[in-house]
Amino acid sequence: MIDVATLSVIRRWALREQLSIREIARRTGLSRNTIKKYLRAEAAEPRYAKRVSPSKLDPYAEKLSAWLKSEASRSRK
Repeated sequence: MIDVATLSVIRRWALREQLSIREIARRTGLSRNTIKKYLRAEAAEPRYAKRVSPSKLDPYAEKLSAWLKSEASRSRK
């Protein structure tokens, strides 16, 4: 699935600038079948970038990794 920005560019090139499907495929790097599919679809489900949220453990990440490294070298018994 392509993102919303690419979809809007494809539709603008096809409808406003009257570019051929082959030229749009050449410019975007997508296949002609993909271009046709998104031009035929009336509404495409948008795909947004995943939101990056900080973890509660981020301030303690170094200390935790140090503990894990030290425990990995110890015997299990």
